[in-house]
Amino acid sequence: SANKDNIISFVKAELKHMQNIVDGDDPECSESQMEGEDEEQRRSREAFLKITLYFLKRMKQEELAERLQRTIQTENITHFPMFKPLKSKLKKKFQCVSEGVAKAGSPTLLKEIYTELYITEGGGGEVNQEHEVMQIETSSRRSDTAERAITLEELFKAPPGRPRPIRIVMTKGVAGIGKTLLTHKFTVDWAEDKAQQDVHFTFPLTFRELNVLRGRSFSLVGLVDHFFSGSKEARICSFQDFLVLFILDGLDECRLTLDFRSTQTLTDVSESTSVEVLLINLIRGELLPSACLWITTRPAAASQIPPEYVDMVTEVRGFTDPQKEEYFRKRSTDKEQVSRITSHITTCRSLHIMCHIPLFCWITATVLEDILKRREEGEMPRTLTQIYSHYVVLQTKVKMVKFDGRAATDPHWSPQNREMMESLGKLAFEQLQKGKLIFYESDLTECGMDLRAASVCSGVFTQIFIEESSLYQDKVFTFIHLSLQEFLAALHVHQTFISSNVNLLEHQPLKKNLWMFLLYKRTLNRLHQSAVDEALRSPNGHLDLFLRFLLGLSLPTNQRLLQGLLAQTGSDSQTNQRTVKYIKKKLNESLPTEKSINLFHCLNEVNDHSLLEEIQQSMRSGRLSTEELSPAQWSALVFILLSSQEHLEVFDLKSFFPSEEAFLKLLPVINASKKVKSCAALSSVLSSQSSSVKHLDLSNNDLQDSGVKLLCEGLKSPHCKLDYLSLSGCVITEVGGASLAAALSSNSSSVRELDLSYNHPGDSDSGVKLLCEGLKSPHCKLDYLRSVDHISSSLGTAQAGATPRRTHCRNLRLSDNNRMVTCVKEEELHHDHQDRFDYYQVLCSTGLTGRCYWEVEWNGYVSIAVSYRGISRKGKSYDCWFGSNNQSWILECDSGFYSFRHNNIITRSSCPCGSSGRVGVYVDCPAGCLSFYKVSSDSLTLIHTVCTSFTDTLYPGFGFWSYGSSVSLSPLL
Repeated sequence: SANKDNIISFVKAELKHMQNIVDGDDPECSESQMEGEDEEQRRSREAFLKITLYFLKRMKQEELAERLQRTIQTENITHFPMFKPLKSKLKKKFQCVSEGVAKAGSPTLLKEIYTELYITEGGGGEVNQEHEVMQIETSSRRSDTAERAITLEELFKAPPGRPRPIRIVMTKGVAGIGKTLLTHKFTVDWAEDKAQQDVHFTFPLTFRELNVLRGRSFSLVGLVDHFFSGSKEARICSFQDFLVLFILDGLDECRLTLDFRSTQTLTDVSESTSVEVLLINLIRGELLPSACLWITTRPAAASQIPPEYVDMVTEVRGFTDPQKEEYFRKRSTDKEQVSRITSHITTCRSLHIMCHIPLFCWITATVLEDILKRREEGEMPRTLTQIYSHYVVLQTKVKMVKFDGRAATDPHWSPQNREMMESLGKLAFEQLQKGKLIFYESDLTECGMDLRAASVCSGVFTQIFIEESSLYQDKVFTFIHLSLQEFLAALHVHQTFISSNVNLLEHQPLKKNLWMFLLYKRTLNRLHQSAVDEALRSPNGHLDLFLRFLLGLSLPTNQRLLQGLLAQTGSDSQTNQRTVKYIKKKLNESLPTEKSINLFHCLNEVNDHSLLEEIQQSMRSGRLSTEELSPAQWSALVFILLSSQEHLEVFDLKSFFPSEEAFLKLLPVINASKKVKSCAALSSVLSSQSSSVKHLDLSNNDLQDSGVKLLCEGLKSPHCKLDYLSLSGCVITEVGGASLAAALSSNSSSVRELDLSYNHPGDSDSGVKLLCEGLKSPHCKLDYLRSVDHISSSLGTAQAGATPRRTHCRNLRLSDNNRMVTCVKEEELHHDHQDRFDYYQVLCSTGLTGRCYWEVEWNGYVSIAVSYRGISRKGKSYDCWFGSNNQSWILECDSGFYSFRHNNIITRSSCPCGSSGRVGVYVDCPAGCLSFYKVSSDSLTLIHTVCTSFTDTLYPGFGFWSYGSSVSLSPLL
C-alpha cells in the first residue's frame, strides 16, 4: 500500500541520514533538510530516533547509540530558534572590553588584551573575612596549597575518579582579580565555537542586574526571556533535553534574600514567583536540574551558598610573576619602557604584591607610563599612596582637557573638580564603613548625593567612578576598584580633619578654637593613632589598606602632589615620628602575624624602614641573637623572612631559634616554607619544660629516617604536649616507622593524631608491624592514625592504559593494553596528529591530581618524566625534549648512576643504576613535591626529590635514548 511504501521510504531515508551524521558526511544536505521541515516532520524524526536508539542498546551498541544521540542533539541545537541569535548577541556584547571603563569610540578586542590568569581548584565555600589585600599577600607566598591549577576549559570537567558530574562551580577571588573578565572570556569562546561546545546554551547574568528585579515576579522562562529575548518562542521547557549553563556573576553584590532552608520548592519552569525563589531552586537543583551554574564571588560572600550544593570550588589567584610581565608586554611595544616598569615593580614589595590583581596592574601601568612619557625628574612612586595620588591627579587632568576644554597646563583642581572629588570621598568613606562596593539610589541619598550628581561624576571621572549600564531605570554606581574607594575614603577623613578638626574615626568633633589649631600637629597624630587602633580592632582587617593611605597622605611629598585638593600641613617630621613611635609600640604588643605585616607596610608608606634595617644589619653581620629580640623585632624578622624567596625555599630552623618562644614566633615562616631543616632543634623545643606546642605539621619535608629519629627524642620527653603531628610525604621507611613506634609506646607519649600517609614504613614484617605493636601499648594515646595510603600501595591516576596512540612517536610500539612502550627501528603506521612527538617520547593522557604514586619497570636507556601538556611536540629542539625545558622533569635511567634533569640542568645522584630496574614516582601536585625511588624487593631508596610549584596539570611521560629500550607500568599489589 501507499502508506507502507511511505513508511519504508521514511525509514530508509532516516537510516541513511543517521549513517551520514555518524560518518560526518553530507552536513549541508542535512542542514537544508532540517530547515525545510515542519513541526510534524520534526516530531516524526524525533520518534524514529528514540526507536533507533532503543534497538541499538538492545544490540549492545551503547557507544554507537551514544554517539548518534550526541551528534543529532548537537545538530538539532544549532537549528534551535534562538541558538544563533544568542551566540551572535553574546559575542557582540562581550568581545570588546577595556580596563577601567570603555573609552567611547575606542573599544579593545578581548582577545588582544586578555592575559591568562592563575586559577586553582580547591578549598571550600567557607567565609574568609581577611582584608583582600592580605589574602593576596598570603597567596603570594603560598607554597604548599591543597589546590591544583586548572584552565577555563576544565571548569565543568570532572577529574578522574569523581563519583558524580559537576553541576555547580563556585569561583572565588578578591575584587579586581579578573572574575568578571573570565566569565566574558568563557562566554565569547563559547559563542565563537572555540570551547565548551558540549554546553548548548549559555546565559550570563550578574547579581547587579538581578538586584533591581527584587519585588517582581518571573517564571524561569520569563526571566531568561527578559534578558535574552526569544526564549519563549524557542520553547525553553525543552531545554531540559540540552545542557544549559547559567553564569551568575558577583554573588558578593547580591542584595536578594537567599534563604535555602525555608524557601518553597519550585519545579515548573513556567510558574511565576520571586527572583529569589527562582535562584534558590535553580541552585538546589529542583528547577531545571539538568542545568549547570557558574557562580563568582569575593571570598567573604562564598558562604551564602550552602556548601552541599557546590560541586567544585575554584579560586582566581590573578597574575603569576610571568603573567605580570606578559601583561605589561601586551600593553606597550616600547621594550625599554616595559623593562623599566617591571624592574621597578619588582623592587617595591607592596606594588609587587598588589600587581597580582590585574586591575591594579592597569592602574600602576597607567601611572608609570605617564611619568615616563613626560620624563618627570625624581624617583618613580614606590608606595601605594604615591601610585593612587598620581592616578587621581592624572584622571583629573584627563577630565579637564576632555570635558572642560582646558589646556593640560592649566590648574586642574578647579572648585568644581574639588567639590566632585570631595563628594566622592564622602561616599567612599561612608559606604566603606558599611562594607558596600556598589551603590543604588538609596545609598547615594544616605550620603547626600542625588542621581544627577552621581551621573555627572561618573560621566567625567570615567576611570574613577562608573555608572553600570542596565536594561532598567535603576542606576548602579561603583568605584572601579575597592582600593580606589579606600584611597578616596582616607582622603576624605584626612581632609575633614584638616578643614574642620573633626576626627571621623572617633565620632567626636573637636572644638574650633585657636588653641586647638595651635595643637593641630599633635591632634593629627591623634587621628593617626585612632586609625591604627581602629584597624587593629577590626576582626577582618577591612581598614588595613585605608590605614596605609591615611598615613601616607601625611607625607609632604604626597601633599604637594595633591596640592589644590589637599590642604598643605607643611613639613612636620615630629608628627610622623610620633606616628612611627606609636606603630612600633603596637608591634611590641605581640600582634597576630597579618596585623604586624600590615603595620610594616604602614611604616613603608611613611618612609620609615629603621626597624627592618636594624634586623637586616644584624642578619648580615651574623650577630642576630633571637634570645634578645623584642616583640617588634621578632615581627620585623618574620616580615623579612616572609619576604625572602631564599628563606621560603629552604628554611633552616637552627639558624634562628634556640627556644620554644622563637619557634612559636617563626611558625608563620615555617608554614610558608617549602622545606624545613633541623629536626634536632624541633626536638629540643618539644622537650623543653615550658613547651606548649600542640600542633606540628611537617608534611612534604625531606626529613627521612634520621630526622624522624631526632624528632622522636622530643616526642618521648615528659614535657612534650604535642597532640597532632603530620609527617605525610616525609620519605620515612621502616627505620623511621620503628622510631615512631617506640616514641608512641613510651609512657610520656601525648600524640593523639598522627598522619604518616605517603611514606614507606615497610611491609607487614617490619615498620607497619612495629607501628601496630606500638598502638597496642597501654601508654599509647593515639586516637587517629593515617597510614593506609603509604606510597607502596597507592597507584594514582597514572595507571595502566594511560598512553594514547595519538601522541607517541612512530618509533614507539605500544603493547600489553598500552601498559608497555618499546623503542623500535621500524616506524609504526599512525596518522599525523598535532599532539604526536617527532622525538622518541610519549605522554600519558590522564592528568595527575592530588597525590599520586606509580612504578615503572625499565630496560635499556630511558627517561621517566612528568610534564605539562603544553610542551612542544614538533621538531627536536630542547623545547620538545623531556627535562630540557621548564615544562618537564625527568629521571634518566642508564648504566652507572641515576640522574635528574629539569630545564636542561642535570643533577647526578649517588644511587647506582644498572641496565634495567624498577623506579617508583611520587607526586604531590598541590605541594609541588616530586620524588623518584629505586624499588627493590624489600626496600625503597630515595633517588631524588624536588620541591617546586607546579603551575599546570602534570602528565606522566617516557623518553627513549636507544632502540630496544622499554618501559612498562607495573601493577601494585
